Amino acid sequence: MKPFSLYRAARAVRVPLVVAVVTTFGHASAGLFDDEEARRAILDLRQRIDTVRSDSDQKLAEETRRSVEDTSQLRRSLIDLQNQLEITRGELAKLRGQDEQMARELAEVQRRQKDAVQSVDERLRKFEPARVTLDGREFVAEISEKRDYEAAMAIFRRGEFAAAQVAFVDFLNRNANTGYRPSALFWLGNAQYASKDYKDALISFRALVSSTPDHMRVPEAILAIANCQLEMKDTKSARKTLEDLVAKYPGSEAAAAAKDRLARFR
Repeated sequence: MKPFSLYRAARAVRVPLVVAVVTTFGHASAGLFDDEEARRAILDLRQRIDTVRSDSDQKLAEETRRSVEDTSQLRRSLIDLQNQLEITRGELAKLRGQDEQMARELAEVQRRQKDAVQSVDERLRKFEPARVTLDGREFVAEISEKRDYEAAMAIFRRGEFAAAQVAFVDFLNRNANTGYRPSALFWLGNAQYASKDYKDALISFRALVSSTPDHMRVPEAILAIANCQLEMKDTKSARKTLEDLVAKYPGSEAAAAAKDRLARFR
């Protein structure tokens, strides 16, 4: 109970007592009490009032003490609760920091894993068949085929025609069904022609024409056949070869060159 409420309760007790005193005193006067009896009655009344007042003050003090103790206990409880909340906030912040650290570490692990997978894929691709486009044709070739063909071409470009012949023949023997075959035959024939090995060059060019007549190098190969025949003094066969070239591939550059050579025969 609040102190103010206790005070109001005490006053409520005192008022009836005062009324009782006045009433008693009035009756005493009406009954013609003597002065001694009146004084005793007043003293008795005062004693009763003091007793009631003392009890009321004691109760008020007790209630006030309890109220103060309750308030202090409540304040201590609030302080404890505030401390617990601060501890909880600290723990949550620590956990949040740990979560963020774990998230960063997980992201780093995932990045490294991705890099490792890409690295492995790149290494594997070096050993997997690759799609190649050469001389207007697209095909799939093994890494070894691509490597050996390019090595033979590098020898040819250096003008080492005898060595180029060996490289192309070895390549064709080891890769009979390779998509590089038409182009390899064409450059083998050119290496043989440059080495003045016209008979073998003729064989190589004819192998290209017969195996892949729709290859873009065929018109050049037919013109090269005619050149081999001319070098071998077979003019009649050369004329026939040039005429066939013009007839079958009239729009090609090789056909234009064939027409010029045919004009010289007349």
